[in-house]
Amino acid sequence: MADIHLYSLATPNGQKVSCFLEAANIPYEATKVDITKEDQFTDEYIKINPNSKIPAIVDKNGPNGQDHAVMESGAILLYLAEKHKQFIPKDLALKSQCLQWLFFQMASLGPMFGQFGHFFKYAVDKCDHPYPTERYTNEVKRLLKVLENQLEGKKLIIGDEACIADFAIVPWIICLDKFYEAEEQLSLKEFKNVSSYIQNFLKIPGVEKGLNVCGF
Repeated sequence: MADIHLYSLATPNGQKVSCFLEAANIPYEATKVDITKEDQFTDEYIKINPNSKIPAIVDKNGPNGQDHAVMESGAILLYLAEKHKQFIPKDLALKSQCLQWLFFQMASLGPMFGQFGHFFKYAVDKCDHPYPTERYTNEVKRLLKVLENQLEGKKLIIGDEACIADFAIVPWIICLDKFYEAEEQLSLKEFKNVSSYIQNFLKIPGVEKGLNVCGF
């Protein structure tokens, strides 16, 4: 049996980890946690992730050979990357850049993209005031511009080699069109470097399979 057990759903946060596991060729088992059915609130799952979110992992060969649960997608990526020495630079300067962009995704890009999707698509019948959609549309465009500038002359977020920050960032960009259907709202075609970035990420072996793990 595989050491890593993934608990997830194919949302952007879940896809981060499944794409990494596939690309890194790390054996794992997966259990679907259907948040639409509130699977994340079961007592069994809360023991793994006290915050009742996806994804989470349990490493059956964790520190000192004991079971080790990890919550929060960014923390999971960092744990797996350091343990398996994959998709994390050895060079200190490059590693620092990688972690900066990972934290950028966790602190800014993910939360802002998520709020945009909530008000633009999922709360249309609950909030008829234009302010939330305008606010988050503007912020998402600003963040995409940050990415557009960073990607100038680069295939991936810090250069030609993939790192865990890419696994964190790209599923959320894909989400803007695939889940939120916001290509026109956000003028996504204007971000040429970002569009190329998505295609470069999808060329990494295993990534496309990872996007569909624990699918809806």
